[in-house]
Amino acid sequence: MDAYGYLQRILHLGMPWRCLLCGDEGSEGIDLCEGCIADLPRNAVCCARCALPLVVPTELCGRCLRRLPPWDAAWVPFVYAWPLDALATRLKFSGDLACGRALATLWRDASPSVRPDLIVPVPLHRRRLRERGYNQAWELAKPLARALDVPVRSDILRRTRESAPQTELDASARRSNVRNAFDVPSRFAWPNHVAILDDVMTTGATLAECASTLRRVGVRRIDVWALARAPTVPRQGALRHR
Repeated sequence: MDAYGYLQRILHLGMPWRCLLCGDEGSEGIDLCEGCIADLPRNAVCCARCALPLVVPTELCGRCLRRLPPWDAAWVPFVYAWPLDALATRLKFSGDLACGRALATLWRDASPSVRPDLIVPVPLHRRRLRERGYNQAWELAKPLARALDVPVRSDILRRTRESAPQTELDASARRSNVRNAFDVPSRFAWPNHVAILDDVMTTGATLAECASTLRRVGVRRIDVWALARAPTVPRQGALRHR
């Protein structure tokens, strides 16, 4: 167990772990009970390139066959569905960092097949960051990077243009909404392999724009990591996450 795990145990001495979903006794090291953990939808059968959940395993889904995304591989261990969506929504929109700790623990336990040289969370625009007070992608990235012993930086991918919320936009509008919204420092020496991390992947528009930004500065391999993947590409107004 790492130092973070020991700290969590110390913080819970005399105070039992309590399930954030049903209120029952939690499991050791996480505020979720065994039953609720078992109910979390795993993304076990999915497109290897974009992690879209599929009925049967295949290397590329229909969308990726038509047009490959600008990244090399995706790691998304869960499907964005009940009850995981409730935890993700509480973290993103209600500032419930206890949900963030539980989600980070679940993600850490999934473990990627390949580790990058650097993890970079998807940034918020500075005005939205001031309003919200935190970036949910950064809150998930920190404990995950610590557990995997991979460096993480939140200051080298910047959101330079404030775009409209992706909430009520369809796939095409989402791509237009984030076009040219990101930038990187001119003098940073990027490693060969970078993972861009976000909380939820819906159409992949935000992650694709981030990946294209890193391609332009010469990053050779780009993976995208998200905690959960929406099971279908949404129609306009269908989902609340990018």
